[in-house]
Amino acid sequence: MPTLLEVTFKAADDKRAEDIVVLNMEGVSLVADFFVICHANSERQVQAIAREIADKAAEEQYDVKRIEGMDAGRWVLVDLGDVIAHVFHKDERSFYNLERLWGDAPEIEVADDTVQ
Repeated sequence: MPTLLEVTFKAADDKRAEDIVVLNMEGVSLVADFFVICHANSERQVQAIAREIADKAAEEQYDVKRIEGMDAGRWVLVDLGDVIAHVFHKDERSFYNLERLWGDAPEIEVADDTVQ
């Protein structure tokens, strides 16, 4: 069974999310172990990526705790418990710049569909 992080990353990648970044939040935040941050160029694609992440997680028997921001499609947060996916519209991502905000969190490299 793939890990929740692997499922989340692959779902975003399969829907052509751009600039996918995985932050290791362990020891940095009590909210989640990992943040997956990505963006798309339209509200519709943001919604499709978020929906794919939630659907694939559910298929693998992971609990989808909540999804916020789906109606606007500018910043959709998919809370999967240990993993939180932030799917941004390109403009919103640069404005909020979560990578800078959580600069203490190390970035995890992802290669060949495997989180390392």
